[in-house]
Amino acid sequence: MGIISFVRDYERIARFRLGKFEGMKGPGVVISIPIIHSTEKVDTRVEVLDISRQTNITKDNVPLSIDVLVYLRVDVANAERSVLEVEDYRYAVRGLATTTMRAVIGDMALDEVLSQRDRINELIRTRLDTETERWGIKVTNVEIREVDPPSDVQDAMNQQMNSERERRAAVLQASGIKEAAITVAEGEKQAAILKAEGDRQAEILNAEGDQQATVLRAQGYAEALSAIHGVAQGVDANTMTLQYVDALKELGSGDSTKFVLPLELTKMLGNLGAFTSTDD
Repeated sequence: MGIISFVRDYERIARFRLGKFEGMKGPGVVISIPIIHSTEKVDTRVEVLDISRQTNITKDNVPLSIDVLVYLRVDVANAERSVLEVEDYRYAVRGLATTTMRAVIGDMALDEVLSQRDRINELIRTRLDTETERWGIKVTNVEIREVDPPSDVQDAMNQQMNSERERRAAVLQASGIKEAAITVAEGEKQAAILKAEGDRQAEILNAEGDQQATVLRAQGYAEALSAIHGVAQGVDANTMTLQYVDALKELGSGDSTKFVLPLELTKMLGNLGAFTSTDD
C-alpha cells in the first residue's frame, strides 16, 4: 500500500527510488511506495536566518560587534540542489554569511561602516547570492541590525556628536543675532529716511509760506500806494509828494525788501527834487 502525501503550493518533495533521485514532486497529491521510495520535503517560502553577533575588524583596526539578518528562500526551479548539493543549507548559509560579513567590513573604515549600512547590506547580499546559487538558494535581502563599537570608541563618538551639536547651536545663535542686528539697522535706516523726508517737506512748506507772505505784503503795499495816489488827485503835487514820502517811511520800517512803486510817484519824487533845489 502506498503512502499519500498532500503537497502545498509552497512545498516540493524530493523523491528517491531505491536511493536514486527520481525528481521533485508537487504541489498536489504524491504517492510513495514504502521501502522503494524515500522522500524529503522542501519549503520554498522566504526564511529568516538570525546570524549571531560576531566581532569584525574594520580597515582601520576597530573591532565592531555586528549582528545580521539574512532573508533567503529555496529557488523552485532548482529546488533539488538544496537537497542534493548541500547537507544543511541553513547551516551553510550561516557560515558563509559570517565570513562574507568579515570580508566586507575588513575592507571599510569605521566611518564608512557607520554611515553606509545600505551599501554594506547590498554587498553582503550580492556575494551571498552568488555563492548560494549552486545550492539552489536565493538570498533576497540582508539587514544589519546592530553595530556596536568598543566603549572607548563609543565615548569618543558621543563626545564628537556633542561637540557638533554645540557647534551647530552656536552657529544658529550667531545667525539669529546677525539677523536681528540687520533688522534693527534696516529699521533705523528707514526711520532716518522718513525723518529726512519729513524735514525736507517741512522746509519746502516753510519756504513756500514765506514766499507767499512776501508776495501778499508787497501787493498790500502796492494797493496802499495806489489808494494814496487816487486821493491825491485833488491835491497839489508838492503835498502829494510829501504824503508819498511819509508812506515810504512806513514801508521802510517793515520787513519787506521789495516794493512796487507807481510811475506817478517816481515823477513826483523828481519834481520834489527840483522844488527843493529852487528853494535853496
